[in-house]
Amino acid sequence: MSVPDVGVVARLRAAGCVFAEDEARLLAAAARTPEEFEELTARRVAGLPLEHVVGWAEFCGLRVSVDPGVFVPRRRTRFLVRVAVGAARPGAVVVDLCCGSGAVAAAVADRVAAVELHAVDIDPAAVRCARRNVPGQVYEGDLYGPLPGSLLGRVDVLVANAPYVPTDAIGLMPPEAREHEPLVALDGGVDGLDVQRRVIADAARWLAPGGRLLVETGAVQASGTVEAFARGGLRAEVVSDEDLSATVVVGSLG
Repeated sequence: MSVPDVGVVARLRAAGCVFAEDEARLLAAAARTPEEFEELTARRVAGLPLEHVVGWAEFCGLRVSVDPGVFVPRRRTRFLVRVAVGAARPGAVVVDLCCGSGAVAAAVADRVAAVELHAVDIDPAAVRCARRNVPGQVYEGDLYGPLPGSLLGRVDVLVANAPYVPTDAIGLMPPEAREHEPLVALDGGVDGLDVQRRVIADAARWLAPGGRLLVETGAVQASGTVEAFARGGLRAEVVSDEDLSATVVVGSLG
């Protein structure tokens, strides 16, 4: 379709879309008919995430499929990808836990040659989505549970963008997230670190010699994440990117 008129832009802006002009163009590009364009616009005005409306998200230069009800990859998580790419060599075994749409795994595979890629999520909708995005094996289940035993002691880069929003802070999130993304992808428990602790506690068994565990976390929670690394027998280093407001804890066997 052609670029929409100013009336559509005004509707989007009135609904709180900060980048209304850009969103209008994306909606127009996704629609095959004027009727479909109106339907997509109405869904966005009603508060659905743009990525759920058009069916994809731009992430690290890739167009990642994102189905309705699936966690939308965040801009800050590009830093997690950058750190993972720096830790991975060609042919590395890479595991992405809590993979959601598989955006991180897909971006790493796009940047590192011939990686052996495995991704896991507990949410069936996310797994269906990830299987379209990830050039590797995608498993449905809880953290390490569905991974094949043949990976024990072989993982070079273990990446986890586990939920880390404290339960009491869920209600403070933007409506797009709290109303349209799965709670299991957001809620990290009382202090936001419940799932992280479970990831970290079992990581040493899966890491290869010289392997790394990378966990995205909140800046205010980084000290708690580091404590969990120490309890899991891992040395930890906190790295961050101020421009992206991103924090990653990098762990290795002690």
